[in-house]
Amino acid sequence: MAAALHIDGIRKTFGKGGKMVEVLKRIDIEVAPGEFLILVGPSGCGKSTLLNIIAGLEEPTEGALRIAGKDVVGVAPAQRDIAMVFQSYALYPTMSVADNMGFAMEMRKVPKAARTQRIAEVAAMLQIEHLLERRPGQLSGGQRQRVAMGRALARSPQLFLFDEPLSNLDAKLRVEMRAEIKRLHQISGTTSVYVTHDQIEAMTLGSRIAVMKDGVLQQIGTPDDIYSRPANTYVAGFIGSPTMNFIAGRAHFAGAAGMFSFEGGEIPLSCPDAAALTLGVRPEHITLQSDAPWRGDVLVVEPTGADTFVVLQTCAGKITVRTSPQSRIQVGERCGLEISAAHAHWFDATSGVRLHKDQRTA
Repeated sequence: MAAALHIDGIRKTFGKGGKMVEVLKRIDIEVAPGEFLILVGPSGCGKSTLLNIIAGLEEPTEGALRIAGKDVVGVAPAQRDIAMVFQSYALYPTMSVADNMGFAMEMRKVPKAARTQRIAEVAAMLQIEHLLERRPGQLSGGQRQRVAMGRALARSPQLFLFDEPLSNLDAKLRVEMRAEIKRLHQISGTTSVYVTHDQIEAMTLGSRIAVMKDGVLQQIGTPDDIYSRPANTYVAGFIGSPTMNFIAGRAHFAGAAGMFSFEGGEIPLSCPDAAALTLGVRPEHITLQSDAPWRGDVLVVEPTGADTFVVLQTCAGKITVRTSPQSRIQVGERCGLEISAAHAHWFDATSGVRLHKDQRTA
């Protein structure tokens, strides 16, 4: 049965006195039974520290942590009924694949017949039945990662923890293993927490995403919430590839007929009534129109197969536009740019917090 995870006011500090560093600043997250939660953020944001606290490898300075309703602060990792998949695989090199997968069950005194049956079931699920007699040194990176996941799955824990498990794989294997992890979660239904700095992994894997920065939870929501309704400029810029375009300026609110002004130009857009704000717009929500009054010079054209990205120098700075692969735009051309008003994002220029179109600010 999948377990709920409650993270309540978790703080973590290292050092004392003037050298004290607060790496987690009162994190509150509730993970529903069977949910796949992604902790995402840059290196040093505190996501791995939070995962280690959930695992019992670190103790929180303050706060409560409950798994299936049980307070586990101070409880040893072995008593938390969790399984962890590491970036480094952490396989025993002298053991066969089967022995690696069954080791945790052996330590728990699970009868040999039951261990053998469970190993066979998980190996079939992961399509590694033909590898059971091999040792880790005889496997590829993708195969070793499957074995590491198989070891976790074989235990049938109430909570899975993943610590950047795909970081050591090449691009093709990462895509394959992302799909594999998602499929296995759908089959097992086990509550999972997955740490990554890769926003593509976060968007494709998670049922919800928690975006972190400097030990602070910036936003938590579904992938669509995070992408379509970012809480602030940090989340808006971190999630999405290429990143969101930002333009600093000011707006004069006049109902649906507003005007956004910025250095060197203006765009008719319905926007908040603010003296200073930031317009955010994703590359796919800008189109190149020959007759648009806002114009820019093409600096870079990047074909990627499915799309072509065009970088233009405008009076508002560099702007990236996603176009079709059939685009014949050339470097040096001067093009007009048109923003989709329905997809414009507005942020307070000082705090970076998201604003609504009808919101007034001082």
